[in-house]
Amino acid sequence: MDVLQLPFLAILPALAILAGLKDLTSMKIPNWISGLLILGFFPAALLMGLPPTAFAIHIGVAVAALLLGMGLFAVRLLGGGDVKLMASAILWLGPGGAGLFLVWTAVIGGLFCAALLLARAWLQPYVANGPGWAARLMEPKGDIPYGVAIAAGVLAAYPASPLMAAFLAGQG
Repeated sequence: MDVLQLPFLAILPALAILAGLKDLTSMKIPNWISGLLILGFFPAALLMGLPPTAFAIHIGVAVAALLLGMGLFAVRLLGGGDVKLMASAILWLGPGGAGLFLVWTAVIGGLFCAALLLARAWLQPYVANGPGWAARLMEPKGDIPYGVAIAAGVLAAYPASPLMAAFLAGQG
């Protein structure tokens, strides 16, 4: 069963990394990434033997995250792509990994924002002739691609998720 489980378990980290890179280079997280995360969760959870009650809890936590994210979007604290990525990632992480994910995302996001603000102050003249996305990233009052922090939070929290716990328990 391991051969079948591993590709499905790789969906979340692979798509999170892709979302972080897309946000970094374009300031957008495509909807298809969040859509694939949602679709990929169900076969992955089935293969890991997640019980029906856990399915319902994962869905409930993801819906709560989406509703909270919509509120943050309404007051312009998060972008729409960030909200959808966070909710679809929390679907995978469930209640056991959601708290850790939010803590890691906040810590890494704060560090990333501070580093980006410093880079904007010091490196902006040096990237003017670079790729368009780098120049856009260095605009003094430009947006912060928070998908980078979300992706890092996913990678940090995923080992604590119920899906990974089920996989690791099956290895023993």
